[in-house]
Amino acid sequence: MADLFKQVQDYIEAHRSEMLAMWKDFVDTPSQARDREAAMKMADKLVALFQDMGLRVVEHDVGPINSRILEAYWGEDRPGAPIMFGGHYDTVNCSYVENAKPGDENEFDGTPHFRVDSQGNAHGLGCLDMKGGVVMAIWIAKALTAAGWAERPLRFLFVGDEENGHQFGKTKEFLVAHGGGGVCAFNMETGLVSNAICTGRKGTGQAEVTVHGVAAHSGNNYTEGRSAITELTRKIAEMEALTDLSANTTVAVTTIQGGTVTNSIPPICSCIVDLRFGSPKERDRVLTALEEICAKQYVPDTTTELEIREFMAAFDSSSGVQELADFVAETSRDYDFGDMGTVFLGGGSDAGFIQRAGTPVICSIGVRGQFNHSDREYALVESMFERAKLLATVVMRISEYENR
Repeated sequence: MADLFKQVQDYIEAHRSEMLAMWKDFVDTPSQARDREAAMKMADKLVALFQDMGLRVVEHDVGPINSRILEAYWGEDRPGAPIMFGGHYDTVNCSYVENAKPGDENEFDGTPHFRVDSQGNAHGLGCLDMKGGVVMAIWIAKALTAAGWAERPLRFLFVGDEENGHQFGKTKEFLVAHGGGGVCAFNMETGLVSNAICTGRKGTGQAEVTVHGVAAHSGNNYTEGRSAITELTRKIAEMEALTDLSANTTVAVTTIQGGTVTNSIPPICSCIVDLRFGSPKERDRVLTALEEICAKQYVPDTTTELEIREFMAAFDSSSGVQELADFVAETSRDYDFGDMGTVFLGGGSDAGFIQRAGTPVICSIGVRGQFNHSDREYALVESMFERAKLLATVVMRISEYENR
């Protein structure tokens, strides 16, 4: 096995320039989530690449607005549950750059899409979040193939609408329905400069609450009116009381609209509630409580409608996540890749959907860097090669993890 480890690491080291070239090619291929046509071209590039590698590729349409899901299989006839690599090939919408258009050569103050500076940092939209992680996953498979490793299947699952929160499509439902069955999964999201492994993220969503009352003249027929505003304000206090900062959960009413004219008891009032869940358990608690609150009636003859829109699923260290993180950290120490702690992050990712599907998953295991979702986004170039070697080593040791 030691010879196999060395072959894989030597292969990655010998192909540094090819990995950098692929990274540049991916970053230089615009795929902002808001631009379906551009994201589909990035998907086409990945499909062709996977097919050239001999992988079986299945493409899944998620609707007319977002780009598609790519599912690729390597060695699926091998015994055992597959090791999964997940993530997204779209990038954040570049709205923070004035007048920027998808594909502009000068989105970032005149600099090209992809460049490496004198400090060894890569720059360009998506270099960190998360095209670097996609490149890593591909070259891990290439290195294992070259070394002759064939112990179990690998499965790749890359989506094209993560930066839109999977709105307007069926990606979330697909991931929950089809993200299970793996021995483990690595979500190749933005790695941290600290070298920590992400074992938890907030889930995100919105609730829209609409109260219907009875309109009446506020002077002549006051007692005949039923105020939707009064009813909703009572409910708002209860909803915001669901916040539990110790559990990383917040419930905040962020917009409100009510009434029709100044001299009438308001017949309608609605609000948007921003939801952030610290764990799947917290998500269930909050959603159940919202339903109970909206079922109450404080002002007679009023009715309340509740619509829940979930964006990203909460992700925590239960269901084998901590055990997987511990195994990766142990491998990193034992094979001289450095110490790795764990961290809980506020931003969402698809790790929560994979966990909900039943596969243990860790997140933020891609290239390391900082400042994604901004024009300061950068990635540490050396981390591309270090992390690829580390995860390839983890894959080759996966039977040890599975048998614990």
